[in-house]
Amino acid sequence: MSQSKLIARATISSLGVLAYIALVSLILNNASQIFGTMNKGLLGPVAFLLLFVFSALLTGGLILGKPIMLYLDGLKKEGLKLFIYTGISLFILLLLIFLILFWLR
Repeated sequence: MSQSKLIARATISSLGVLAYIALVSLILNNASQIFGTMNKGLLGPVAFLLLFVFSALLTGGLILGKPIMLYLDGLKKEGLKLFIYTGISLFILLLLIFLILFWLR
């Protein structure tokens, strides 16, 4: 896999994670309007923990899925590079979010 394809794949994965986080944040910010007020039953905490576990599964798959596949296929350097590029891409997105928050302050 070429360097540019690895960087493009890492960027797409990072943007997928950002989109998922934005969607979950939007839902959580409007949870009382969407779901109404929550009673003190068991269903609310169960739903939240299921969302937490699903989020770990989805983001883990987006970040680790392809690098692990490349590594197991014998393309160890490419797998490691893709993992590192994805981490760098996520860090750049984090910095951009912080800059936007600082600018809106």
